[in-house]
Amino acid sequence: MPRPNILLVLSSAPEGWYLPELAHPYQVLSPHCDIAIASPKGGATTLDKISVELFKDDEYCMEFANTKEKLWMETPKLESFVGRAKEFTAIFVVGGFGPMFDLVNDADSIKLIREFYESDRIVFAVCHGAAALLNVKVADGSLLIAGERVTGFSNGEEVAFGVTTMPFHLQDALDKASGGLYEKADKAWDPKVIVSSDKKLATGQNPASAKPLAEELLKMINKGT
Repeated sequence: MPRPNILLVLSSAPEGWYLPELAHPYQVLSPHCDIAIASPKGGATTLDKISVELFKDDEYCMEFANTKEKLWMETPKLESFVGRAKEFTAIFVVGGFGPMFDLVNDADSIKLIREFYESDRIVFAVCHGAAALLNVKVADGSLLIAGERVTGFSNGEEVAFGVTTMPFHLQDALDKASGGLYEKADKAWDPKVIVSSDKKLATGQNPASAKPLAEELLKMINKGT
């Protein structure tokens, strides 16, 4: 039986992507799935150095950072996957600050996410990766996440982290686009995963949510959802 194909999406912005939000989904999914990793511009992407420092005690993250560099330094362009959603089981958008600057408005990313959704594939996003969902519209012109419970990096976590350069507050944007249905964990930095009840859509709040979000994706794949 063929292995499921998963498309992981990284930002091409210099603000980069966050180590555990790629490493832990890769850890969970790669033993069971074939994984392609793409970015808007293709080629090399930026691993957030702060995330490497903050997760230096995470054994798998360090192993991943030290041995898997080719995965994020030789990425194909997102546009090369347009029209190919049916070759895949799911699309998974990795977080980090970068998606707030490019994926949120990237035409190929928006087109791909819509294509995956309308092809009855699974759409996942973690942390700031949820910014990639904000401007995706479905066939009737409504936003993909309208009326959906969603999560992503919270305002409180932004403040605690000392982030001052974001173009907008992700929590506020997700809350508006979903129609007031943004949710967060009771405590900052705790994992929070929300799986849609009627769409193949799921989001994770923060770095701690990356692994459980990937585990939810694997469950959905194994159930044949």
